[in-house]
Amino acid sequence: MSQIRRQSIISSVMVYIGFALGFLNTYLFTKEGGFSQEEYGLVGIFVAVASLMFAVANFGMPSYIGKFFPYYKSNLQQAQNDMLTWAIVVAAFGFLLVMAGGIYFKDLIILKFGKNSPLLVKYYYWIFPLGFGLTLFSVLEAFAWQLRRAVITNYLREIQFRLFTTLLIVLSFAAVITSFDVFIKIYAFTYIATALILLLYLFSKKEINFTFTASLVTRKYYKKILSLISFVFGGTLIYGISLIFDSLVIASVMPDGLADVAVFSLGQYMASIVQAPQRGIIASSIGPLSQAWKDKDMGRILKIYRQSSINQLIFAAGMFTLIWLNFTDGIFTFNLQKGYLDAKWVFFFVGLYRIMDMGTGVNAQIIATSTLWRFEFYTGTILLALTLPLTYFLTKSSLGIIGPPVATLIAFFVYNSIRYWLLLKRYKLQPFTIKTLYTLLLAIVVYFICWLLFRHQQGFWWMVLRSSTFLILYIYGVVTLRLSSDLQPVWQTFLKKTGIKKGLQ
Repeated sequence: MSQIRRQSIISSVMVYIGFALGFLNTYLFTKEGGFSQEEYGLVGIFVAVASLMFAVANFGMPSYIGKFFPYYKSNLQQAQNDMLTWAIVVAAFGFLLVMAGGIYFKDLIILKFGKNSPLLVKYYYWIFPLGFGLTLFSVLEAFAWQLRRAVITNYLREIQFRLFTTLLIVLSFAAVITSFDVFIKIYAFTYIATALILLLYLFSKKEINFTFTASLVTRKYYKKILSLISFVFGGTLIYGISLIFDSLVIASVMPDGLADVAVFSLGQYMASIVQAPQRGIIASSIGPLSQAWKDKDMGRILKIYRQSSINQLIFAAGMFTLIWLNFTDGIFTFNLQKGYLDAKWVFFFVGLYRIMDMGTGVNAQIIATSTLWRFEFYTGTILLALTLPLTYFLTKSSLGIIGPPVATLIAFFVYNSIRYWLLLKRYKLQPFTIKTLYTLLLAIVVYFICWLLFRHQQGFWWMVLRSSTFLILYIYGVVTLRLSSDLQPVWQTFLKKTGIKKGLQ
């Protein structure tokens, strides 16, 4: 089994466990008698703003690590490798600038959010520890990816962080945490705790060290490094703003503020399940892509591009259809607050964007590790120019909370189309085959079969039967049509381990 396949599968399992925990947390946040919609909306805003803080503070350090790590590794002893030192120092300095800007613009925040989202204003400063923790963790994560430690980073991001949240929720229900005020203040430090665990792990493996002596590689490539981070930082910042701008607009302009953010967050979270394997695949492919570009191995890059595309599309199309089949039934069956029914169409449009993004494979990572990394900035500018006005005006229109996902779908269609065209035009790389079409048709056909069979049935066991029927038919179709070369050996191993293959012989 190839290293990318093995790490992708293990990392994806970690991601799925993390999403199961996330689903549990979401259920506990949204069920009747739990947290209010405004409180859950504040948690969503905390994560969104922390992500924006990271986008500003990182100054392109993850991309710097992803692009230049092979050069540091090939030319330096570990004790001389100063890459992580400079990455953390620069990101920490960037976060100091974020804090200064956050304090300076506090009055503007009060003006924009004070009326519709007063809780955000009340706990504004508590977002900074979460943002700093996310920044530190993300820099360490990028370095760990290059060390082929994608499994541990995915465990920490997908499972451990959510376990901290689960613990806080359980302690709140048990009245150990006596108020939401205490909950949100402890929650603000969960990413710092996660980052420290990763740092200690890498130290224990003796895979990192810190030195403030500029190495030969840093001195030789510093101009190229500065050029890279100047463009990539702009593109990353623009991309980060485009991802969280919708939540901020809803909190600012919608009459129910954080309550509407809560509804949007539920739909967005359910759609994020569609994207579950992507993080594992990205984490496992960054290192090999960097090395392939260094070795000028275009065949290797094309193989990674196509395999990442079909593997992600198979999962995304199947998971989107499965959730859509059960969304309304799930709200009633699991006794969620009825206001969350409005999240269904948020999920629909965000989910379509996720399918599109997954289907185009690791195009962003291919570009970022190539000599065309400046393209990140240009496409990011186009994305922002589309996303911001579309999101604002569609939200202010009659579409309401459906406006942001519609705007995102339109903007990211253009964004991904440009990336697709660039890789096709410049390198003759494109991820699609006839199996791409087969995958989409399979999901559609199986959906209508299950919808016709179970459209009038409701309740937990009907959800189980509906979901099981869909999964059996969909997985059977994927295997029979041989849609992915990576899944075939996994399927054969499953048959062998379970004894099914022997019984069929």
